[in-house]
Amino acid sequence: MASIMIVDDSPTDVQKLRAMLEKAGHAVSEATSGQDAIARVRAEKPDAVIMDVVMPGVNGFQATRTLSKDPATAHIPVIVVSSKDQETDRVWALRQGAKEYLVKPVREADLLAKINTVLGI
Repeated sequence: MASIMIVDDSPTDVQKLRAMLEKAGHAVSEATSGQDAIARVRAEKPDAVIMDVVMPGVNGFQATRTLSKDPATAHIPVIVVSSKDQETDRVWALRQGAKEYLVKPVREADLLAKINTVLGI
């Protein structure tokens, strides 16, 4: 269906998200840091990005802002998936350019619904 990049430094979270996405027929790639994600999204141009927030170096908020401001990647929707569950975190993510925000642990139905929404499916 769609190509989706998972950006998360937790192998366990990546594995869970990958299983959900592949089960739904999506092609999945991954990046383990915000800096790596910026470079790989620019090169690979996935249909959507699932972005963690808490990562070493460039965090998910910073990476989302960079991608949403870059004309080459601004059209690629970012869904922030984070353990940060405060309303201020959600608002800040959206202000950085994220299209959706989910709190971990993510329910498969919620994740797939958000992906369908941002992809216009």
